[in-house]
Amino acid sequence: MKSEKRKLINARQKEFYDTKQKNAATRLWSYFRNGALNRIKKDTGVERDIYELHKSWFGDLSQKKVLDLGCYAGNSLSSYLAQNSKEYLGIDLSPKGINNLSRRLEKVPGARAEVMDFLSEEFREKDFDLIYAYGVLHHFKDVDELIAKLEEKLSKNGSIVSHDPLQTSLPIKFIRTIYRPFQSDKAWEWPFSKKTYYQFAKGFVVKERRAVLGKAKWSAFISFLPVSEEKRIQKAKAWHRDDWENSLNSDKAMFDCMHLSLFMQKKSH
Repeated sequence: MKSEKRKLINARQKEFYDTKQKNAATRLWSYFRNGALNRIKKDTGVERDIYELHKSWFGDLSQKKVLDLGCYAGNSLSSYLAQNSKEYLGIDLSPKGINNLSRRLEKVPGARAEVMDFLSEEFREKDFDLIYAYGVLHHFKDVDELIAKLEEKLSKNGSIVSHDPLQTSLPIKFIRTIYRPFQSDKAWEWPFSKKTYYQFAKGFVVKERRAVLGKAKWSAFISFLPVSEEKRIQKAKAWHRDDWENSLNSDKAMFDCMHLSLFMQKKSH
């Protein structure tokens, strides 16, 4: 019964990302997320910092078997992973996305892409040294099931690099609570709660973490004040740096943010 329900949700998810059909509430949220937030990211260098951070967490890929989980047609670091790892596999529910990625991987030795449900029994491959999950882990409702599957698929000292939305700051939690009943993709959208984070922290060794858009998210409102663009960007950058540094060790600072990157390692038993 559980697997049948997952197949139905998977089919809806595949159609959603292939067709981009969104209702009015989801389009409004996307406008806010892709408009105001992307402007903040550009002004503060958030995307660049995340990109470089993830690359540093990957380490030397030359002898690593890599799984690019939920990659669609390839995320910002898919090509880097494919070209530098010993073996690369990208999986996603979407044939459209995987076909596009497969064409890009044709001339990359040891790299391939497959349409696959990560939780399904059909996915038998394992012993991955690195699992990269950019904007993916929050699509799984049953976190304990996900953690068990990740652990099963990792090699002895395997690691996970992930990036997901948080719904732990009060204003974001409030907005998402109002928005959720009208959300087109609510069946597979489960932004991390505090409980979710602690489940991952219990299941794996969190080697490092960084969160973004804590204080920095408020810079979107500075543009409504009589402040120059230069000063607005300076303040946004300062706030981003505070978020970046403080989220490393402070749970409070981390939970005030909107997105979280995790570098996790499989526990030795």
